[in-house]
Amino acid sequence: MSTRPPTPSRRTLLRAMAALPASAVLLGELPGLAGTALAAAPPSGSATRYTIVPFLNSNDGTVNVYQSDDATDFRLLKSSAYTPPSNRIRDASVFKHTDGYYYLTYTTHTWQDVSTTIGFARSSDRANWTFLYDYTVPITNLSRAWAPEWFVDGDGSVNVIVSCSVTSDEWIFTPYRLKATNSALTAWSSPVALSGIGSNHIDTYIVRTGSKYHAFTKNETTKYIEYATASSLTGPYTISRTGDWAGWGSYREGPSVIQLDNGGWRIFFDGYGDGTYYYSDSYDTFATWSAPTSLPVVSGTARHFTVIKETVSGGPSLAKNITRSFQSANYSTRYWQSQSSLLNLPVVTASSTAAEKSASTFTVVAGLADANGYSFRDSSGNYLRHWDFRARFDANDGTSTFAKDATFIARTGSSSGAIRWESYNYPGYYLRHYNYQLRVERTAGTDLFRQDSSFVPVGAWG
Repeated sequence: MSTRPPTPSRRTLLRAMAALPASAVLLGELPGLAGTALAAAPPSGSATRYTIVPFLNSNDGTVNVYQSDDATDFRLLKSSAYTPPSNRIRDASVFKHTDGYYYLTYTTHTWQDVSTTIGFARSSDRANWTFLYDYTVPITNLSRAWAPEWFVDGDGSVNVIVSCSVTSDEWIFTPYRLKATNSALTAWSSPVALSGIGSNHIDTYIVRTGSKYHAFTKNETTKYIEYATASSLTGPYTISRTGDWAGWGSYREGPSVIQLDNGGWRIFFDGYGDGTYYYSDSYDTFATWSAPTSLPVVSGTARHFTVIKETVSGGPSLAKNITRSFQSANYSTRYWQSQSSLLNLPVVTASSTAAEKSASTFTVVAGLADANGYSFRDSSGNYLRHWDFRARFDANDGTSTFAKDATFIARTGSSSGAIRWESYNYPGYYLRHYNYQLRVERTAGTDLFRQDSSFVPVGAWG
């Protein structure tokens, strides 16, 4: 049997992931999304939805809104969705409050200008926004208040982490915490510096797991994203990872960290030095990370954004413990078929042989690694899994790795009734046909890729 391709960083992550169930890393409270399901595939009929609201590389006076069901392939929801009545909008952070509204906070001036305020806006649908107010951060001799980030703590308190500098040293930033003192988010506590992170750090993003706070923060001297931990939101933090500790490179900023459906963590950051937006994944609670990968569609267009995750209605629905055949969405005469243990896409018709029809029929069952996901058995009882990125059928060996290789998450397809099948342990990789063979490939974010990776469950041939 062939071995997997030489991708050490990802193999390291997968080995770590194989040692732990997907639920082993739990978030104390997902920023801005109290009560949202975290490390699990969405149940049938529901969908995961990630939202970003970036300002544009070409224009810091407005923001676009994009959404994604897999945290990789972001699609435009609305261009120029919000333009403030005055000044600029940069570094927008978004969260959903308990009142059902989405809120933005953002930098109000371009980087050259003195900027003592942060802006606030609100939306009921993420597409249409209403300006609320500009808030003057109450720090004596304040020069700049940049990159405000929402953080909702385990007690439900709403906070903004904002990077501030003073007139005596306008380019040396320190992260501060502002805590909302009313539910309308119109009154704020006095700023409190995050102890231990210290000056010359900007774009600080906080994640909480259990009782530990994890800070990802840009060192403005080295231009690397550093990592610190604390037992309290305001610290004291201990910076334990510096330099190129994660392999992301320098001239990186705007980190945003979110938990994926399979329990792993994904960081997004702005590679402003080379004009690329990147993501990177971790499966060992932030100790090691995959090689940074360019985010399709928005890379080169979007600048500094925050990602929020929700579970919403309207996702794909497919019953389990039934037999189905799977028709290509863009080659309607072709269907999944097991051929010599490999999954291919031949033409199947009413005149096909009984053996061909049987090989094109599969039992849909609960995912081996996540019951909200899906696994597929052929007529001999073998499971569809990926190996060497090829889709094939093998007997279940009972290992955690096999279970994850054989589990797929249902994502909305390119046409009505179609479903895209995302690999459980390779987020952003989908079953996709090429030369009428099925492989697991990373999404390219194109319409063609979405069509090639979309399949319609239909009545079983066999």
